Amino acid sequence: MILTIVNMVVPPVFFLLELAALAALGYWGFHTGTGWTFRWSLGVGTPLLVAILWGTFVAPKASIPVSVPVRILLQLAVFGSAAAALYASGYSKLAVIFIATAVVEMALVHSLKL
Repeated sequence: MILTIVNMVVPPVFFLLELAALAALGYWGFHTGTGWTFRWSLGVGTPLLVAILWGTFVAPKASIPVSVPVRILLQLAVFGSAAAALYASGYSKLAVIFIATAVVEMALVHSLKL
């Protein structure tokens, strides 16, 4: 019963973490640098680039699937970058909570093979 609940909760939470990572990177981009052109380029371009890379290599239906160790490294890079973006934006506590949640979620996803 508990395993069934975990299997139902973990994937949606992982997806929400992916969306939160994109939001954190976008927020950082819009609040970094000077000039609206540069801010818009970072605010839109950074999450777009990460989403393309995620969809290409990491997503369950990735067009170029990679091995599990490479997928884990890419996930850590994305979630770590999002945490760094939150920290750089002045949200240090949120950055710690985010990366801790991401690491626990990744451990659950990979140990349960979800």
